[in-house]
Formats: sequence, C-alpha cells, structure tokens
Amino acid sequence: MNKLTAAITAVGGYVPKFILTNKMLEEIVDTNDEWITTRTGIKERRVLKEEEGEGTSFLAIKAAEDLIAKKNINPEEIDLVIVATATPDNMVASTAAFVASEIGAKDAFAYDLLAACSSFLFGMSTAASYIESGRYKKVLLIGADKMSSILDYEDRTTCIIFGDGAGAVLFEPNSEGLGLQDEYLRADGSGRKFLGMEGGGSLMPATVESVTNKKHYIFQEGRAVFKFAVSNMAGAAAEIMERNSLSHEDVDWLVPHQANKRIIDATSNRMGLDGDKVMMNIQKYGNTTSGTLPLLLFDYEKQLKKGDNLVFAAFGGGFTWGSIYLKWAY
Repeated sequence: MNKLTAAITAVGGYVPKFILTNKMLEEIVDTNDEWITTRTGIKERRVLKEEEGEGTSFLAIKAAEDLIAKKNINPEEIDLVIVATATPDNMVASTAAFVASEIGAKDAFAYDLLAACSSFLFGMSTAASYIESGRYKKVLLIGADKMSSILDYEDRTTCIIFGDGAGAVLFEPNSEGLGLQDEYLRADGSGRKFLGMEGGGSLMPATVESVTNKKHYIFQEGRAVFKFAVSNMAGAAAEIMERNSLSHEDVDWLVPHQANKRIIDATSNRMGLDGDKVMMNIQKYGNTTSGTLPLLLFDYEKQLKKGDNLVFAAFGGGFTWGSIYLKWAY
C-alpha cells in the first residue's frame, strides 16, 4: 500500500474590485510610478473598500465560496478550516470559526494561523499533517489579509507594497505519491524589530498615545528586511531542491511569495530557473501577505499539470521563512 500523502485538489481565489495604481499613490505620498515599479515590480494593488466588505473574513469567505463552487463539494464534508492571516477580524474570536460558519462547514473545527507572510506556507505543513494522520479527509486552507487595514498611507516604505486579497486550497488524501513531499521551515524571533506592528497586542495595548503615534500600523526597515529575505528565501528553496535531488530541469514551477520582484528574481536565479517557470502576479496585486501563494495557484491553475513539481518559497516578518516541495495532483 502506497504511503498516504496530502494533495491539493482544488483552488479558489478573490481580490477586491477597487484598484489602487501607482499613479494614484503619487497623489497620496511622495513617490512615483517608475520608482515603485523599478524597486518592487508592482504596478497596482487591490483594496477592500467599506462598501464591498468589512474585514479579512469577507475576503476569506469569497475565496472559499469560489473553491466550493468550482469543486462542487458539500461544505458539510469539510473537516477543518484554517485561515492563515496577519489581519484577523479581531484579536479574540477566531476569524476561521466565523468563516467556517458562513460557508456552511458546520461540522468543521477551525482556527487562525499567524506567521506573517509565511502564514500560508506554514499552513500547508499544518493542513498536510492533519491529512497524513488519516484522521481527516478534507482540510480547507485559506490565506487572506486585508493589509490596507494596518497601512499608513503616509509611509511610502509600506503603503506602496501591500494589497488585499485571498486564496484557498483544499487538501485531501492521495495514494499516488502526489501532494506535499518535503518541507524546510524556519523562524528567527529577533526579526520582529525590523518588520512588524508595535501596537495592538499584549505588549502595547491600544491607548490614545499609541494611536496618535501610529503604533498600530505596520513598519519595516527596508534594507535589513530585503537582505535577510534574499538570503533566506533563496536559501530555503535551494535547500529543498538539494534534499530532494531536484535539478533546475526537474522543477516545473517556483511559487514564490510576492514581496518584491528582486527577491523573487534572486530566488529563481539561485535555483537556476528560467523566468517562464516562475509564477508572478505581484505587478497586479502587490504583496497580499498570506494571500500571495494561493492567489498564484488561482491565477496559474489552468497551466498546471498532474505530476508537476512545485517549489513554494516564502519569507515573513518575525522573521519566518521556508520552502515546500509539492507534486501537483490534477
């Protein structure tokens, strides 16, 4: 009997309707289209406006509903819902629990997973482990973030980078040797001084002073983050290839976190991959944090073939980073 593996069997996605272009940002903050495009590869990003929806759960529900409709499954068959997010609806009640109830997954348990931009990558490991245990048959993993809710649109180091969006995948058991093959996941807590949000947690509860001083917006020290991201995201992808004896010819697709085109290029170059093997949508969505990896699958789904070798790579605040090797199952 073949070893039970966890395979992705369906993909869904959603991005808000409102498009915030580089030209529009020129009217808000001291920047310009050429500067943003040259340094990040971003041309536009999506923003969830109040009239379209309220919070991250709205994005997650839309992505999940898209997957359920395409897969034509009964949501009551879903055993577990994981929402990978850095922007939960609130700090106490689980966003995933609300999402599960709203999509009709009444028999599922649910919880949130937070690892910044690596949240979905870490969620893949978690979802696969539940499937491989043999205890659960359908695990819905959603990556969703409303980054506009924690952005200071007077801070050009952050507001030009991030956008809102969500993607979802369904993990199911596989006996053909497809699905998740290997993972290399890491964390370094010293990184939170370079990328994070100071206010809103137990360390700095909200006060008039913290709000006035903009402590509830995301911040980053660009140079330190870029240097660490290039080294570790590329290194993790190279490590997963070496551990599994994969050459650049063996890899069909790199699925990289969409933080910065230069980081993506550094990762693909380290792997020896041509550009046509690299999934990229940063130009139209920006960095959607937990949503980048599933949105790539959403955009490229029709180009994927059963048995394709995919290498996922991500890097996030905290710091968190890693890589996953997965064989496509359909």
